[in-house]
Amino acid sequence: MSEIRFDGRVAIVTGAGGGLGRTYALELGRRGAQVLVNDLGGAADGTGASQRAADAVVKEIAAAGGSAAASYDSVATPEGGEAIVGSALERFGRVDILINNAGILRDKTFAKLEPQDLGAVLDVHLKGAFYVTQPAFRSMKEQAYGRIVFAASAAGLFGNFGQSNYGAAKMGLVGLSNVLALEGAKYGILSNCIAPLARTRMTEGVLGDLVGSLDPEAVTPLVVYLASEACDFSAEVFSVGGGRFARVFVAEAPGWTGPPRPSAEDVRDHMPAIREPAGYFIPKGIAEELQVIARDLRSR
Repeated sequence: MSEIRFDGRVAIVTGAGGGLGRTYALELGRRGAQVLVNDLGGAADGTGASQRAADAVVKEIAAAGGSAAASYDSVATPEGGEAIVGSALERFGRVDILINNAGILRDKTFAKLEPQDLGAVLDVHLKGAFYVTQPAFRSMKEQAYGRIVFAASAAGLFGNFGQSNYGAAKMGLVGLSNVLALEGAKYGILSNCIAPLARTRMTEGVLGDLVGSLDPEAVTPLVVYLASEACDFSAEVFSVGGGRFARVFVAEAPGWTGPPRPSAEDVRDHMPAIREPAGYFIPKGIAEELQVIARDLRSR
């Protein structure tokens, strides 16, 4: 089998100054991509800024024979998103790959969560991904090619104590990715999500006995594949960590189709059938779900 290469391709990796983002940037650079290494250089909670982190990764890529440039703009504003993509276009002439990896944590239980902690996390994870992806998506449409990878999380897919802000933002990225997969299909743009589990500065204090088994580098192969021409699917989500890879999906059970005006008692009495997952299907968008609903209503 041939090696996955990125010669002639340009990649943007946000939050690439350390942790998972750094591993993505290094591996893409090693495989021939020209990489824009974006990192604000702040603390895990989003405060502060420094150019050192991004510069260090650029030097690592260059030392290995690759090509890279640094970006220090914040993803959390429309201007920052435009500047990040503009830097890649100015330096390398195009954008083929976008890895939305930048993130912060402001963990608190829901009852104690302050509005500013909600806003900061949404600004970086959800709005930040939107602000960077929109100008990148427009450029990808013009060239009829693109690969977008969003960093979602099990905290959004399944829930995690003390992370209502983070979980909401991360699940929002799944919705964003699914829409972009539909809108980008005819332009050769694919969009997928990962839900990574790895030892980073944001997670090493909560991984317990697993901390030694969850190297960031174990996530990188999936991201490299999803960012490559070898990937030919879109709108999917993958759990990844420690060398384990698994698809995660939202499915719809066959359910129960009642009379045109069912009562609450009808719903109560048929809840076992409504909740029964056997025979589930995975809609590829609202249109496909509506087709199934229409079929069931016609056969009633």
